[in-house]
Amino acid sequence: MKVQVVLVAALMLTGCGTVQTVVRGDDVAVKSLKEQKSYCGAVPRIYSGVTYDFCALNAPLQDGRDDQKHDFAPAIVLIDVVVSAAFDTLLLPYTIYRQQADGSIIINE
Repeated sequence: MKVQVVLVAALMLTGCGTVQTVVRGDDVAVKSLKEQKSYCGAVPRIYSGVTYDFCALNAPLQDGRDDQKHDFAPAIVLIDVVVSAAFDTLLLPYTIYRQQADGSIIINE
């Protein structure tokens, strides 16, 4: 049972907005949001995980997908917003430094 819980937690963290924007490279977040056709032009590094999740929510549904299959998608993203907010708060000193040093993550160039 413990192994299953750890695997589920690991899978959830790989989709976590904070992991996408802080741990992985900027190009990964840019590519992901461009593939989702998000309307966000940039993601600030401070609370970037929460912003990333809201950008994902702001993306249009892709063509050819059935709306009924996405009934729970917003709920999952909203759960991820809570997890990302907790991680973003823990990483706040680092992300403030990165915001000052590197600026926001630019999506549309």
